[in-house]
Amino acid sequence: MTVTPNISVNDGNLVVHGKTILKGLPDNIVLTPGSGLGIVSGAFIGANADHSKSLHVFPVGVLEGLRFMCCFRFKLWWMTQRMGTCGKDIPLETQFMLVESKDTTEGENDDSPTIYTVLLPLLEGQFRAALQGNDKNELEICLESGDNAVETNQGLSLVYMHAGTNPFEVVYQAVKAVEKHMQSFRHREEKKLPSFIDWFGWCTWDAFYTDVTAEGVEEGLRSLSEGGAPPRFLIIDDGWQQIGAATKDSNCVVQEGAQFANRLTGIKENEKFQKNGKKDDHVPGLKIVVDEAKLHHDVKYVYVWHALAGYWGGVKPEAAGMEHYESALAYPVSSPGVLGNQPDIVMDSLAVHGLGLVHPKKVFNFYNELHAYLSSCGVDGVKVDVQNIIETLGAGHGGRVSLTRAYHQALEASIARNFPDNGCIACMCHNTDGIYSAKQTSVVRASDDFYPRDPASHTIHISSVAYNSLFLGEFMQPDWDMFHSLHPAADYHAAARSVGGCPIYVSDKPGNHNFELLKKLVLPMGRFFVPNYLAGPPVIAFLLIQLETGSGFLLKIWNVNKCTGVVGIFNCQGAGWCKVAKKTRIHDESPVPSPVLCKPLMLMPLHKLLGEVIRLPKGVSLPVTLKVLEYELFHFCPLKKITANISFAPIGLLDMFNTGGAVENLEVHLASDTKPELSTSLSGNRSPTATIALKVRGCGRFGAYSSQHPLKCKVGGAKIDFKYEPATGLLSFTIPVPEEEAYRWEVEVQV
Repeated sequence: MTVTPNISVNDGNLVVHGKTILKGLPDNIVLTPGSGLGIVSGAFIGANADHSKSLHVFPVGVLEGLRFMCCFRFKLWWMTQRMGTCGKDIPLETQFMLVESKDTTEGENDDSPTIYTVLLPLLEGQFRAALQGNDKNELEICLESGDNAVETNQGLSLVYMHAGTNPFEVVYQAVKAVEKHMQSFRHREEKKLPSFIDWFGWCTWDAFYTDVTAEGVEEGLRSLSEGGAPPRFLIIDDGWQQIGAATKDSNCVVQEGAQFANRLTGIKENEKFQKNGKKDDHVPGLKIVVDEAKLHHDVKYVYVWHALAGYWGGVKPEAAGMEHYESALAYPVSSPGVLGNQPDIVMDSLAVHGLGLVHPKKVFNFYNELHAYLSSCGVDGVKVDVQNIIETLGAGHGGRVSLTRAYHQALEASIARNFPDNGCIACMCHNTDGIYSAKQTSVVRASDDFYPRDPASHTIHISSVAYNSLFLGEFMQPDWDMFHSLHPAADYHAAARSVGGCPIYVSDKPGNHNFELLKKLVLPMGRFFVPNYLAGPPVIAFLLIQLETGSGFLLKIWNVNKCTGVVGIFNCQGAGWCKVAKKTRIHDESPVPSPVLCKPLMLMPLHKLLGEVIRLPKGVSLPVTLKVLEYELFHFCPLKKITANISFAPIGLLDMFNTGGAVENLEVHLASDTKPELSTSLSGNRSPTATIALKVRGCGRFGAYSSQHPLKCKVGGAKIDFKYEPATGLLSFTIPVPEEEAYRWEVEVQV
């Protein structure tokens, strides 16, 4: 049976581009064609059951001998990646899967095109699907409502599959096809990005945890600004709200100051945000803090933290002034898939003490009143955390999908009304209930937290963000989380974020900074260079390799600027999430340093490595060997052939992590009164052959490659001194600090 031109069921097997992907499809599995972008290239997988239930597990077919990469929820809140070759390798709670095969429609040959098939488990009605495997190597669909009263005996569009030769295009096309089918979310490219994205930021969380105060905020901003890395984006994290203890139980779980059973008792700030302990009945303390941050420290955007349920333990029922939200105690219940992976201390606490759940019909009023107050205090947006807790509270509310969608619709309506810059960061939110319900939210935390005191977490953090972004980046701008500039792994985290195309913010304690590192990221005016591609995904060659298991491979993340390309190479080996211990751990204390070849992305590029410039012929690779927590950034600059014997390439600001991000435009103007092809003289008094005009952002040591000694350099119309190294062709000069924030320098190089 032909489902689409490239997807069929032959002899009970699912075949994609001539290759069997799944063997032995049961009779209750149904495939229907789905309309893609222009042509029919995808299909939906559905299933029927004999009886109606609130939870079904449908075997789909046997997967064997094919490499795959998947993103699965290893805990309630977050996804990470797993690679495998058969059905039993597929973890519980898999939400994205990419399978590699060969196109065998014309016979199986070594040079047959590689085919990538993406599988996306979806939402259908009140049900949510996830993938998993079993010991028979069968791929299974787990379908559940989260409410015993909500049952079904079928699902027609439980999984969408899409195939093609370019994995990035396949994922994009699949998500666009699902967007058209579901009409419950919007693709990232259709959403408004908030304006803080390319401004350096500071978050209060690791600096103070829940002990944050008005004075602490002032101290943190002043400390960074005085050191030359001024934050223009501020997140006031957990610790500013009015909360009350749900219990006096001394055994109540507390982590980093957050007592998870505590509940919200008011929408305004607590007494710690009354400046110097003084209350002003006319001006809220939070407004004073925000106004002073913007006035005295030139902060442009202030966000504050709150949980999707208000606080970790929700909203306290019948709290004074909060009665109209009709909050009631609810006791969360995790799905079997989540329980089968990693236990969670938040759930352990809330399952005992309960959560004050605002009634779904009142939740818009709650968000709107909270956000209207914050907006009146000058706050520009919110970081909305602990989002996935809502999926565990669906009983009595139509199930997990219905409750999650009600909350997200109310949240986004309030954001639109109160924060016109679409000021929202979604956090602890890696479930498809929310992802496929987000029509407006455009920034998502892309991995579990930065844990400063957990040595096992740092390599995992970088690899997880890179792989999760392949999926999440189709829906929202991935946010790689805060980090510390003064930390043993600070360079590693900073370099990764410079390639990731993500917001960059730290959570340093006041006075604990590495300004030498920060100045490689942040310009004096507080901006940084954001590459064009928003997700910074792994290169194709390593998409299906488990990098952290000591397999001898390195993570390569690629991105592009307006005129250059960049590849970050990171050794992520030695630690990972363990399905036996059900936690992240170091499994190899001393993995062998790993070699890799870095191949140019573009014809005749230049490579900048630790200040070294190398001209590479087409097809040549550079060998790189790195130890754990080591990295290298490669900057590739395509050569502009000006004449037969003159080539030029702008490199960028040599002392910045994302060197090429400084270059925004290049034009070549040939001298009209010369014959360039005959100009071979290197003398300083020769006639100019051409003028290269550049537009450059930022300041500092600028570099470019020129095959011929330049005659003259100008910055902003003024002639400047420059250095030229004939052996390498490196031209360098200094660009001054601009007086305007977004200033583009006019740079001219005469050759």
